[in-house]
Amino acid sequence: MTRFSSLSFLPLVLLVGLAACSPDADQQEANGASSQTSESLAGATTGAAAEPEKAAAAASGAAATDALGAASATGADSSSGAGSTPASAPDTWSGKVIGLEGLGDLKIGEAVPEGGSFAERGAQTSEACRTVSSPDYPGVYAIVADGKVQRITVGQRSDVKLAEGVGVGSTEKEVRSWFGGFREEPHKYEEAPAKYLTAPNAESGSSALRFEIGRDGKVKLFHIGVMPYLTYVEACA
Repeated sequence: MTRFSSLSFLPLVLLVGLAACSPDADQQEANGASSQTSESLAGATTGAAAEPEKAAAAASGAAATDALGAASATGADSSSGAGSTPASAPDTWSGKVIGLEGLGDLKIGEAVPEGGSFAERGAQTSEACRTVSSPDYPGVYAIVADGKVQRITVGQRSDVKLAEGVGVGSTEKEVRSWFGGFREEPHKYEEAPAKYLTAPNAESGSSALRFEIGRDGKVKLFHIGVMPYLTYVEACA
């Protein structure tokens, strides 16, 4: 009898055990769902927090790109010459230089130096006017009148130049770039564009400058001296 009673209560014990286990399973499911929800919320929160950082990074990248573009634009402007200094004037001459005062020891308004290299060498000679030259300055001769040097002429074979670098072979444009306001006259023997260009101070009686421009537009001869010798076409005449 006792044995039967124990067996009859066995199903009831099993049911009670199952009932006790089922809440745990439900709780696990609930806990799993809650965990997933928490993870989703955490992921969403992290993603939301990351969005400003991404936006800031994108803005920083855009700013860097704009800065680089601005630098490139500035470089392009510099390369194109915008804001650059204008081209400099032609280089001055450091070789044999003639000035309004003369050439070497040969001075306008003074006698030919004794013992110097300038002397008469079969050139035009008379009591009134004579010419002198020097082996040290090929292509150069001077007119001497009244015992004084009146004019020095620099010709085709000479490498003597003015301090500005202008000399035989220089273009009319180069001459005018340095010597503005020179009086222009037609050339006596050659057709235009050959001409004479004479300094505006020539009539004052002081030493002045005169250029002879050939038909090729370049300097053939130039003279330093005083009037009327400065404008003589053929040495002493």
